[in-house]
Amino acid sequence: MTFAALGLTPLISVFDMPEALRFYREILGFDLVAASPEVQACEGTFSHWVWLRRGQAQIMLNTQFDSNERPAENDPARVAAHGDTVLYIGCADVDEAFDELTRRGLHADAPTMAPYGLRQFSTKDPDGYIIVFQEVR
Repeated sequence: MTFAALGLTPLISVFDMPEALRFYREILGFDLVAASPEVQACEGTFSHWVWLRRGQAQIMLNTQFDSNERPAENDPARVAAHGDTVLYIGCADVDEAFDELTRRGLHADAPTMAPYGLRQFSTKDPDGYIIVFQEVR
């Protein structure tokens, strides 16, 4: 007997949880599934871990630093290193996704046809992770 895999949910490390949540929830339209208890810290009030979902797409965010240990600024080398991570989100209609997300404030170039034949557009989140919205047919 084999088990049924029910999905894959990446966990990424974020510098500023409130900023990351604003991006994923307000701009990308993800809903909160679960979160660790909120903490009060010099950086503000936030959860160290959250689980988000939009349709079948899921992601977990975790703070890179413990409470009261986050430096004032993010390390540029850390942000640059996140460019090696690409999160693909499948869409039924990538042009519709682009229109909705740019109305919500997303900065991205219009969808184009990738060399491998899929229509897509991409952006980066506040931590430098690349997110590609790709039409699935």
